[in-house]
Amino acid sequence: MDSILITQGLDLLLYGMGTVFTFLTLLVAVTTAMSALANRFAPEEVVDAPAAPVVNNTVEPTLARVIQAAIDQHRGRK
Repeated sequence: MDSILITQGLDLLLYGMGTVFTFLTLLVAVTTAMSALANRFAPEEVVDAPAAPVVNNTVEPTLARVIQAAIDQHRGRK
């Protein structure tokens, strides 16, 4: 009696895992095919990016002192 239940359980396990494996394999194949099809009929357009503006990264000394004072006050060092 127990061997029949184990055999049925294994059959159900293999059937369920086989179904999931088949579905996921089919899903990957269809997704890959759709991606290739989309790239073939609607290729990605290459857009030239505008030149980045030159940014001056220096901070004024008074502003740096004010920022440092705010950080010190926030951390509790007065």
